[in-house]
Amino acid sequence: MGVEIERKFLVASDGWRELGEPVLLRQGYLSLDPARVVRVRIEGDKAFLTIKGKSQGATRGEWEYPIPLAEASELLDRLCQPPLIEKYRRRILAGAHTWEVDEFLGANAGLVVAEIELASEDEPFDRPDWLGAEVTHDARYFNSNLIRHPYSSWKVPA
Repeated sequence: MGVEIERKFLVASDGWRELGEPVLLRQGYLSLDPARVVRVRIEGDKAFLTIKGKSQGATRGEWEYPIPLAEASELLDRLCQPPLIEKYRRRILAGAHTWEVDEFLGANAGLVVAEIELASEDEPFDRPDWLGAEVTHDARYFNSNLIRHPYSSWKVPA
């Protein structure tokens, strides 16, 4: 079984903006059931189908497969539940880990989160100075929830 152990944080400053090259991501969901989220993503010139199981802390099952770009585009346009998530991602090396910093667009504009994948939930990691509060366990920040409840609709944005 594929396993993803991921922790998610808000960012506290703009120090990340000059690091890493931004790549546009477009993603949509074929299933938003928390027990089996199915996502289609186009990242630059690559495309993936990803299946994620229910989160248990910062851990969940994850299976990801490359798919043809044209098919991903068709799935996003014809089968995925609207609206799509669009964001710029930067991959930033800090210590032994790579952070993925996502700057959301559209109805989620203004939201910036940083994610790190770990080998275990308690694995130590270097905290960049631009890293803010942890939101790993706050379901509002799950991309699949940002479709139904976009950041712009939150009464008190984080």
